[in-house]
Amino acid sequence: MNNIMVCVTRQRTCQRLIDYGRNLIESEEDRLFVIHVARENENFLGNREEGEALEFLYEKAKEAGASLTVERSSDVLKTLTDIAEKNSVNKVVTGQSGANGLGAGFLDKLEKRLSGKAELVVVPAVS
Repeated sequence: MNNIMVCVTRQRTCQRLIDYGRNLIESEEDRLFVIHVARENENFLGNREEGEALEFLYEKAKEAGASLTVERSSDVLKTLTDIAEKNSVNKVVTGQSGANGLGAGFLDKLEKRLSGKAELVVVPAVS
């Protein structure tokens, strides 16, 4: 059984990550989780376009058989690893560094935290 967690931002382009995660599903027992973690000091949904993008991603997650979970945190890395652990996730899908505002260092840290627990799958940015 695969438990797949897709990490998204508030961008419509993250639909490709949800689609990628859905393609990793191999059986009816597999579960897909779509997660967005907003920093506590971030102006969340203060921009109409971002709100519309998040609503769009919610619909795409629903179509993929997943729900979209939105969390607030001052420690995004810890929150993502805690959610992965709580849901027994064995694959974490994220976008390539720079495409989603996260630095390569963040992805390196996430991969180290997931080591031995889950595989980090980095989807290249669309050019």
